Amino acid sequence: MSMFLDQVTIDVKAGKGGDGMVAFRREKYVPDGGPAGGDGGKGGSVVLVVDEGLRTLMDFRFNRHFRAQPGENGMSKGMHGRGSEDTFVKVPPGTTVRDAETGALLGDLINNGDTLVVAKGGRGGRGNTRFASPRNPAPELAENGEPGQERKIELELKVLADVGLVGFPSVGKSTLLSIISSARPKIGAYHFTTLVPNLGMVTTSDQRSFVVADLPGLIEGASQGVGLGTQFLRHIERTRVILHVIDMSGMEGRDPYEDYLAINKELGEHNLRLLERPQIIVANKMDMPDSEENLAKFKAELAKEKTDEFADDLPIFPISAVTRKGIEPLLNATADLLETTPAFPLYEDEEVEEAVHYGFTSDEPEFVVDREPDATWVLSGAKLEKLFQMTNFDHEETVMRFARQLRAMGVDEALRARGAKDGDIVRIGNFEFEFVE
Repeated sequence: MSMFLDQVTIDVKAGKGGDGMVAFRREKYVPDGGPAGGDGGKGGSVVLVVDEGLRTLMDFRFNRHFRAQPGENGMSKGMHGRGSEDTFVKVPPGTTVRDAETGALLGDLINNGDTLVVAKGGRGGRGNTRFASPRNPAPELAENGEPGQERKIELELKVLADVGLVGFPSVGKSTLLSIISSARPKIGAYHFTTLVPNLGMVTTSDQRSFVVADLPGLIEGASQGVGLGTQFLRHIERTRVILHVIDMSGMEGRDPYEDYLAINKELGEHNLRLLERPQIIVANKMDMPDSEENLAKFKAELAKEKTDEFADDLPIFPISAVTRKGIEPLLNATADLLETTPAFPLYEDEEVEEAVHYGFTSDEPEFVVDREPDATWVLSGAKLEKLFQMTNFDHEETVMRFARQLRAMGVDEALRARGAKDGDIVRIGNFEFEFVE
């Protein structure tokens, strides 16, 4: 079983705010004590935090539900409830976060310690102290806590590497990574030996260093799901330089130039912007008999495709991963290219959703009126349901306030316009009441 997990969907739910309290001062020698109900505490939020010690999303394999604690309820004597602490969920560097339902980008977590609030805790409800006024100095009125935000989010890991190795299976990518770094990928004389991305730190002879990612081999048709498909190509999207490894020996009966065109075609079909990254062609297996002849043909074919005679030729480095011939010039050229190649922004065309926002857009209706087959009127809508959840129906004064709020929203007029009559049943969630003219 592979222990590498790079895409997962999880459920997050923030804590509900604590309920406000209805209470009054009852002290000796204080005849008119007045209201003394405290506010509820804030519910905890769910926050993603980058931990540089993590390399995969494996921790989410069996635990995909994360809940923050609710705030404490308000108390008598004007004491406020305690707010809950946020729940922190660790993710590896390079994790992209999206809303699973809308596909909106919530954030891109790259650096160690970066945080992202993905579900905001509800605010605490106000106690009756907050509602005291000259007209009503002793209100029996308090709010329930605001519900915490709940959502389903997608986490996608795109490993942080400076250089990506691409090429057909068995062209020597894993062997190359093993000799230029301390990485020890599995190496075998069969296709798809590499099933997960491998990372290695490379240090050149002049002490420059960079990170290389060896990706599972692509084949023609990968973008349509052939072989391993393009499920691991997301990991090359953060790289700045691509090392295109080609088997120049032609041992498996394939033409090196056709291989080169096929891999670039798959890169472009996965993400056209991958072709903007500078490439270095690594002509591997030059220790084999026909390699020199094949390399000459490859260069000739490449020259035919050149459209701009003044453009620089693509750099080609003949190497032998087995004998280690040509490795040092390749690494130095890669380090030189990295110094002049900026990072490629992944999401510059996408608008990042304000993940901590817990409001409602102006174009959303405040409520919706529907009619059930049993002639019951059903009210729904995000704003109306939130108002309902924050109403404490244990006190008549609070119920009357809720009725006034519905009237101010235009619910009464909307029901009359739809044909509601005195005595009709109206339902909000599981709560039912009679419509009164």
